Parts: sequence; structure tokens; C-alpha cells
Amino acid sequence: MVNDNYSIYICGVGGQGIIKTSTIIGEAAMNEGLNVVMSEIHGMSQRGGSVSTEIKIGEYKSSIIEENTASMILGFEPSEVVRGISKANKDTCLVFNTHPIVPAQIAGTSSYPSVDSITSSLKENYNNVYPVSGNHYAEESGSILSLNMVLLGSAVAVPNFPLEKENIIEAMKNNLNEKFHKMNLKAFESGYNAIK
Repeated sequence: MVNDNYSIYICGVGGQGIIKTSTIIGEAAMNEGLNVVMSEIHGMSQRGGSVSTEIKIGEYKSSIIEENTASMILGFEPSEVVRGISKANKDTCLVFNTHPIVPAQIAGTSSYPSVDSITSSLKENYNNVYPVSGNHYAEESGSILSLNMVLLGSAVAVPNFPLEKENIIEAMKNNLNEKFHKMNLKAFESGYNAIK
């Protein structure tokens, strides 16, 4: 962590488990004895609306991530990463799901950019770009609902991520339904191994 501070901008659309992912990261940070501040949820949390949360681990006063200062952008949907890219600088880690959720109002039109063009543009402009086939790994693990754990696993695998994998898994178990622990752990490990 730069000066022991690490900030994560998490973005996607409602219904993808963004809030739960933020809670798990926050709890793991507290269990490691680190200060953590989290922003309110921005956006529409119903299915389909843009949602983002901001987490800062370390000695921070405000929960808002200033432009060009995010350590990581964790994107559950590719175009949402583009929407939040002003938070990033050249060295920000960009971890994102490559499966688009095209809003109903533009489905069938040509206004949603191709994921390949988003990915190559990000790779041209940023040093640490990690596209992940999140939906594929989630479905392989047993349910698309485990997508957030796939992406959490990928985030944890990125070099210099500030929290211990074991503490994230512990926080997962505390925050997720016990009935789905096996599936969520499988999803987490798939995402982790996709980066490692």
C-alpha cells in the first residue's frame, strides 16, 4: 500500500452483490486492525441501475476517492469501469468482469461499446488491467449469484492487495448464508486463480 493507504472503487449494476462485497472487505480490514471508511452507496440499488461504493483502508479522513487516486477499480460490469475511470491513474489496478449488462433502453442499438474495445483501450492507457470472465466462473461454481465472490477472489489475487486472503474468506463466512459457503468459496478460488 502506498503510505499504508489503499482505496477501492467498486462499481456495477444493482443486484450484482456490490454492497455485500464491500461489507466483506470492510470487515476483513477491521479484523486486521486497519482503519476503514466506506462511502454510502451511490446509485440505484434495484436491478439494472448503476451502483458504486468506495472503500478506503488506512489513515483517511474522507470516504470519497478523489479523481486519479484509486488503488483499485473493481468492476462488476465493463461499461461501469469506463464510467468510473476518472478515479484511476496509470497504476490503478483495474479488475473487471468481461460480461456486459446492456441497459434495456440501448439493447439492440449500437450504442453499447464492445467489451473487446473497452478492454484494449484500458490496456493501452493503464498498466494493471485484469479482465475476468466472471459470469463463466460463477456459473461453473454453481450460480451466477456467486459472481461477486469470483470478482472478490480476483481482487485479492492482484499484487499488493492489502488484506490477507484468509481474513477475506473468514469475513465471507460471517456475511454469507452458510448453505452457500461451498459454492461461494469455489467461486472465490476460481476468481483468485484466474489472476494468479
